[in-house]
Amino acid sequence: TGRYVNVDVNGEPHRIFYEEAGQGTPLICLHTAGADSRQWRHLLNDPEVTNRFRVLDFDLPYHGRSTPPDQWWLRKYQLTAQGYADVIRAFWQALDLVKPVVMGCSMGGAIVLKIAVDYQKELQGIVGLESAAFAPGRYNDFLHHPAIHGGELCASYTMGLGAPTTPESNKRENWWYYAQGGPGVYAGDVYFYSFDWDGRESIKTIDTQKCKVSLLTGEYDYSATPAMSEEVAASIAGSRYTLMKGMGHFPMSEDPQQFR
Repeated sequence: TGRYVNVDVNGEPHRIFYEEAGQGTPLICLHTAGADSRQWRHLLNDPEVTNRFRVLDFDLPYHGRSTPPDQWWLRKYQLTAQGYADVIRAFWQALDLVKPVVMGCSMGGAIVLKIAVDYQKELQGIVGLESAAFAPGRYNDFLHHPAIHGGELCASYTMGLGAPTTPESNKRENWWYYAQGGPGVYAGDVYFYSFDWDGRESIKTIDTQKCKVSLLTGEYDYSATPAMSEEVAASIAGSRYTLMKGMGHFPMSEDPQQFR
């Protein structure tokens, strides 16, 4: 089921689109930079998951079917760690979700670490896919350039992060989602990921007795590498780390059955 919810984030109204399926423990799924929640469609249609979880995925403001905030044209879009976390928490509060699990991939896999640091008493746990506590280097000036088709560049730039064994149709589906991103949105997301985010010290404060932590990373991911996720796991006592064989940066869409 797809719906819109009006969410107040630090006094600013946002109209956010989300989909949900299933029943049980609330499981909030966060899409990757520059994309939208369609990446989770396989999980939403998996009865082995939806029989146990109420799966909810939403489009961040500026992404997919969520509209930007008022007078968005007067500002440059740049996502920050605190602003990102504020939207996620406002979403679960607006829906009155009690002790949700938050799962995110790529930049979503980074922000769930901050969510666990700041709000671990409000969560049952986090699942970090392709999680890194510090990941500089993804940004470049061509991601939003007047001489370049931003959608095609961002889509092709990220398509290379898939595993060589991923079916072409699955890679192209994710390519299509990226190609539909708004101008400068991927660049604004990568600003958070490559410049604003550094959780190397703060993640050491996560108490896994209060908030469980599971980390899963694809062996072919060269953006958030297995080594980066292993460093995260080593910094969080009691966390669980799994290397996903045959996977790249987008496990939920590259190979949904193995990912489940």
